[in-house]
Amino acid sequence: MPETSTRWDAVIVGSGFGGAMAAHELLAAGARVLVIERGDWVPRGPAAWRPEASLEMTPYYAKDIPYRCVGPSHGPIIGGYACVGGPSVFYGCVSFRFRERDFVGDPDVVRDSGATWPYSYDELEPFYLRAEQLLGISGDDAGDPTAPRRSGPFPQPPAPLAKVTDRVVEAAVALGLSPFHLPLAINHSAADRAPCIACRTCDTYACAIEAKNDVATTMIKPLVARGLVLRTGTVAVRLEAEGDRVTRLHVIDRDTGVASVIEAETFVLAAGALGTPHLILASGLEAYSPARAAVGRYLMRHDNAMVFGVFPTRPDTEHRFHKQVAINDWYFGDPSPDADDRDLIGGFTKLGGVQQMMTPPKELVKAHLPLGTRTAIGAFTELLTGMLCIAEDQPRNVNGVEIDRDVRDRYGLPQLVIHSDYSVRDHLAVDALVRRAKRVLTHAGALAFHTHRVKTFSHAVGTVRLGRDPETAPLDEVGRFRGLPNLWVVDGAALPMSAGVNPSLTIAANALRSAAAMVAGGRA
Repeated sequence: MPETSTRWDAVIVGSGFGGAMAAHELLAAGARVLVIERGDWVPRGPAAWRPEASLEMTPYYAKDIPYRCVGPSHGPIIGGYACVGGPSVFYGCVSFRFRERDFVGDPDVVRDSGATWPYSYDELEPFYLRAEQLLGISGDDAGDPTAPRRSGPFPQPPAPLAKVTDRVVEAAVALGLSPFHLPLAINHSAADRAPCIACRTCDTYACAIEAKNDVATTMIKPLVARGLVLRTGTVAVRLEAEGDRVTRLHVIDRDTGVASVIEAETFVLAAGALGTPHLILASGLEAYSPARAAVGRYLMRHDNAMVFGVFPTRPDTEHRFHKQVAINDWYFGDPSPDADDRDLIGGFTKLGGVQQMMTPPKELVKAHLPLGTRTAIGAFTELLTGMLCIAEDQPRNVNGVEIDRDVRDRYGLPQLVIHSDYSVRDHLAVDALVRRAKRVLTHAGALAFHTHRVKTFSHAVGTVRLGRDPETAPLDEVGRFRGLPNLWVVDGAALPMSAGVNPSLTIAANALRSAAAMVAGGRA
């Protein structure tokens, strides 16, 4: 299939979880598929173990399309992931299914947002299983008190626990809790690739030996070998519509500046919860939707906090990977909160999840902490180990993105402006999880704590959401953009709620479901 072809059955913008899964299904159905990716392949090898190989210190956290932020973030201007495989290349491998009750929605979280799932957990379950198989997820949820029904086992068993993980597990069990194995996209058994060597450069690093089952490694490479055409260094700048159909995609070569036009029967957006609404709004396509006021709105990104315990001696004596267990005992609220908590969260029927975190690399700590604390904390990193607290944030209309047509980037795109802040309820939920995580770490031997509020958009979802109501949801039940039946959204933007766990596997499963609908409807 020549790369010079200008017309395709389907063109996909973005090569992350959503784009790769959609490409897989469309290619299997015999479609001629083009994937365009703004970034490049991330090289692997020993250089990926170096301190400066952490995401935000690499060119794959790109600011050539700068986003302006209003609200909590790393700064007034942020960049975004730009590489083959998208965020999966640098993510921490955690691959949870949403819980069954997450698809119903907690009334106290949803409130008046109008957010609803247009399908049940049972409808998505076969696609969850397929996504786990494609990504080679290792895990065992037998001890998870909130584990959803599954029709098949995890593809791989979990790895043996590190000594520091055993210490955390013993502390949690002594407190009456139920720690269990995190589901991780890590290769422990596949014979065709190197197995994990349990190094500590995993989260925010590309895997040097390709043992991380990221999308670039497990999906895009095999798909290219099977006939998928991938164009890297290609920036989508405008979608053009005629009547009720998108007809053309205008792109610019990132390196040469040469503009070109791509024609297709089906257009699939998988540029992420920020990139996808950016392209829709820059193209003026919201005008086609009966839910035009909701395009770009209801941005969610989890209210996350990292709690690091300071121990008297090195907790990780083996210097090995130890992001291995989670605690979900408080996921659906705390049935017996302490007296101090009762007035704050006594009525909450959802708090969220807690996951083990590794001892952070010294260089990463120095890169992310404020100047006043980075020197002190950086000097003691080997005395730290911690937990990540994830609270589901409320879908609120005030949180979202818009475009400023008076400010243009080097490609002529109007600047994306992000408005995002957390509600009082969001903060109360994550603060409650932080207090509970500290109890576990204290029981494990921590003497003091440092809590770091996460300000990134790594879990961003919800800006072009699915739903049954055409007036409040830009996407229909299968992910088709209302008003333009050959335009689909298959990334995190489609998710109407964030739940209390990492969204990557749900993005992948939802994309498989949408792609099945594309194939069944004959759109590609």
